[in-house]
Amino acid sequence: MKFELAPLPYAYDALEPHIDARTMEIHHSKHHAAYTNNLNVALENSPLAGKSIEEVMVQGFETPAIRNNGGGFYNHNLFWDIMTPGGATAPEGDLAAAINEAFGSFENFKDAFAKAATTRFGSGWAWLCVHKGGKVEVCSTANQDNPLMPGTCGGFPVLGIDVWEHAYYLHYQNRRPDYINAFFNVINWTKVSERYNANR
Repeated sequence: MKFELAPLPYAYDALEPHIDARTMEIHHSKHHAAYTNNLNVALENSPLAGKSIEEVMVQGFETPAIRNNGGGFYNHNLFWDIMTPGGATAPEGDLAAAINEAFGSFENFKDAFAKAATTRFGSGWAWLCVHKGGKVEVCSTANQDNPLMPGTCGGFPVLGIDVWEHAYYLHYQNRRPDYINAFFNVINWTKVSERYNANR
């Protein structure tokens, strides 16, 4: 079974003015499509063929083509899923309680998440992860790595931001902090909470 590029759950222009339509179109139809196609090529004749993408992340991380393209496929699927136009401005319920316990307040979490994203040198991602028992943590990974891969920060990713330049450069140029701040306006906290509750 080959992995497929799923359509976005909203139009390319749905996240404007925070993320522009042209960036979304190129990011999804070119970058994410390339990761998907290259992952399928890398998995041909591999013992990982037919496994879930999560299993591929854990078991195939030592193979660069699988690690890079599998990460690109998985990370972007998460990225599109945890954004939405006009979503809630903050989490609620158990996720909100876990964030407050770990960081002291939602504002402190935003600062920690933005710092992880801003200070990630070069290309990569910043994450909010949940560990078994419900504790949450902010971390970042290089390139297309993610917390599922051995040797990273661990935990299950419930929220992630792409800080590769292709994710923001057309609109924000070198102003990565402005893009990160804008991202908080399009987070789908309902989806993030679902990921948290299913994996704590």
